[in-house]
Amino acid sequence: MSDTNATLAELDERIAIIEDNLRDLVEQAAAYSGGNDEERSSDRIAEQQQELDALKKQRDALR
Repeated sequence: MSDTNATLAELDERIAIIEDNLRDLVEQAAAYSGGNDEERSSDRIAEQQQELDALKKQRDALR
């Protein structure tokens, strides 16, 4: 396997993990009530989404 394929596989794995994290965070956010919990959930979701976007951009640049 070439370095590019290994890197693509690693990026795909990281992307899958973050997508799972986002699904979990959205489910948790739906269950929470209260301003502080909702704000923390929203912040965490935004962070994960930014990381996901960056990883996808990296992956697309390698293809």
